Amino acid sequence: MKQPLICSGHSRPVSDLAYSNESADGCYIVSACLDGKPMLRDGNNGDWIGTFEGHKGAVWSSRFNSNATQALTASADYTVKLWDTLNGGELLSLEHQSIVKTADFSRFNNRIVTGGAEKILRIYDLEKPNVPLAQIPGHQSMIKTAMWSVYNDDVILSGGNDEVIRIMDLRSGTQMALCAKAPISSMEFSKDKQYLVTTAGNEVTFWNAQNFHPVKVYSLPFEVICASLHPDNSRFIAGGSDFWVHVYDFNTGNEIEVNKGHHGPVNCCRYSPDGESFASGSVDGTIRIWLAEIIDRFQKSTTTFHSKQKLEIEK
Repeated sequence: MKQPLICSGHSRPVSDLAYSNESADGCYIVSACLDGKPMLRDGNNGDWIGTFEGHKGAVWSSRFNSNATQALTASADYTVKLWDTLNGGELLSLEHQSIVKTADFSRFNNRIVTGGAEKILRIYDLEKPNVPLAQIPGHQSMIKTAMWSVYNDDVILSGGNDEVIRIMDLRSGTQMALCAKAPISSMEFSKDKQYLVTTAGNEVTFWNAQNFHPVKVYSLPFEVICASLHPDNSRFIAGGSDFWVHVYDFNTGNEIEVNKGHHGPVNCCRYSPDGESFASGSVDGTIRIWLAEIIDRFQKSTTTFHSKQKLEIEK
């Protein structure tokens, strides 16, 4: 059985985690936790770098900007906070009227979107953050996740408990709705921007990231809370109610591997930018980093074995 790197430090369930983009210094992980203390870690070995101090309630989501110099956290204390990742300082605190579940940077780091129990999306310009640029209604219940399109800085996607993914064009004011069979629990874009990956109920759906048509839908034998696609699109991970992190073949949906170790439901999982590892966060209060390269080595050695076997037969 694969042995993960166990990252302790949080005292309550880990609700979200995100990797930074790769840089000359490697990559980082920022984690959100119901203990109200988001943490910054080394993305390769999980070593603790620092804790962002200032929230007075559970933190539900965490995200980096494109160069990892800043991080966003959304909290049950009715705020979204912007942090300096170099010194841990609080740069900005945006007040809301209720619990905030999600926040995300735009592609060029100049705007953010937030959402939560208010059932509206707020758009802020970080150069003039005192008043929201826009407040967008549409959802009928809690917004759990919101993000910017990887193709258009005027398009926002959001999903939540009303079982609908809404795609909103800020310029035209138009909205498009993608219906699911259960509340939307997670969303991410693939590394190559080809797919939007969403989870709802026991389903993982891969949508075309430009026209939002469904490409693949896989029903799994457990409640799926999170999923992430490998950077080369060969496989994906999924976690949820059964405490395990599963690895599946992207093309067939067949299970490749099961990673056991968490002692509670898996709330979040992400592949590292280079695909050599993936991280998972759980209700058990830990983050675990699993080395994906073990799978790669096995697959490569199997391919080599079959190739040699074929050559022997041909001889």
